Amino acid sequence: MVTTTAARSDGNATRSRLRHALILIIAIVVAVAANSVVALIAVASGAPATYGPLTFPAYTLFTTLGIVIGWMGWSLVRRHARDPRRTLSMLVPIVTVASFIPDILLLVFHFIPGTTVSAVIGLMVMHVVVVAVAVPAYIWASKGM
Repeated sequence: MVTTTAARSDGNATRSRLRHALILIIAIVVAVAANSVVALIAVASGAPATYGPLTFPAYTLFTTLGIVIGWMGWSLVRRHARDPRRTLSMLVPIVTVASFIPDILLLVFHFIPGTTVSAVIGLMVMHVVVVAVAVPAYIWASKGM
């Protein structure tokens, strides 16, 4: 009986992890597609077409990292915070605003050649896109945790 219960529990855990992975993959695809539109608009608004951070490989990598790292943080807060909902409702906006700091520094110091105001605004909008896609995905993935 114990073996059956343990096997059932392992099966549920595996299905749960697969479900989480599928939801995160969907979120990544949606966010990358949306960020592709943002990059096109930024270039149409004056950002150089060859501007590194607005190229598909760069924003795909950082979108993916943002969603995966965000999920890890989200999961930690849900497991360990006394009031996860309240903690996340404060933490998500703080982290989102903090994500703009490197973009602002980029605008001020131009440490990437070709930096323009439209390029930096595009990057900041991409951060908002990632949050706007990731948070509902995290909520969906968290159901049943």
